Amino acid sequence: MFDFLDQYDLWDAFWVTIKLTIYSGIGSLIWGTVLAAMRVSPVPVMRAFGTTYINTVRNTPLTVIMVATSLGLFQTMQIELGGGDSSETGFRLAVLALIAYHACFVCESLRSGINTVPVGQAEAARALGLSFFQVLTLIVLPQAFRSVVAPLANVLIALTKNTTVAAAIGVTEAAALMSTMVENESDVILLVFAVFAFGFICLTLPVGLLLGWVSKRVAVKR
Repeated sequence: MFDFLDQYDLWDAFWVTIKLTIYSGIGSLIWGTVLAAMRVSPVPVMRAFGTTYINTVRNTPLTVIMVATSLGLFQTMQIELGGGDSSETGFRLAVLALIAYHACFVCESLRSGINTVPVGQAEAARALGLSFFQVLTLIVLPQAFRSVVAPLANVLIALTKNTTVAAAIGVTEAAALMSTMVENESDVILLVFAVFAFGFICLTLPVGLLLGWVSKRVAVKR
C-alpha cells in the first residue's frame, strides 16, 4: 500500500522541517524576549517601536512576509545571508521570516507573563537601586517564563505547522515534497495526506505533552 514512498526521501524533507522549527524557535524566543522588554520599557520610543512592530507584523499573513523576504532581501537587494547556493539562501530567508512573524506571539505571551509578576517586587528592586535591565532580567523575566511555558509551547507547535509556508519560496521541506507527491501519486492522494498528517502529529504531539508537563513542574505558586 505504501510502496510508492520508496521513491521519495521523506526523512530529508521532514529533517528540513525540523531544522526550520529549531532555528526559528530559538530566534523567535530571543527576538520575542527583546520585543517584550521594549513593550514594558520606560523609554517611550522603545515602547512605540515594539507596539508598532507587533501590530504590523502580527496582522500580516505569514505567506506575504515569507515572499516579501525573498523578493526584497534576495532578489532585489541581493542579500544572500552567508552565501551558498539558492537552496541554502532560501532556507535562511525562511528562518528569518518565521522568526519575524512568530516573535510577535512570543512577545505577547511573555508580556502576559510579565503582568502576572507582582508590581511590588519590581518596586522593591528599584528601591534597592537596581536598573530597569537588572529588574527585568533578574526578577521579572525568570518568573514570567515559568508562567508562560504552556503558551510558548502553543507558539512552537504553530511554528512547526507554519514551516509549510516555506515551500512558497522554494524550500524543499515536507509541504514541498507533499505537493510533488500529490501531483505524481494522484491515485493514492488520501494516503499521501495521511502520511504527512501523521508526520506532523509525530513532531507536534510529543512537544506539546513534554512542555505541558514542564509547565506544571515549573509553575509559580501564588
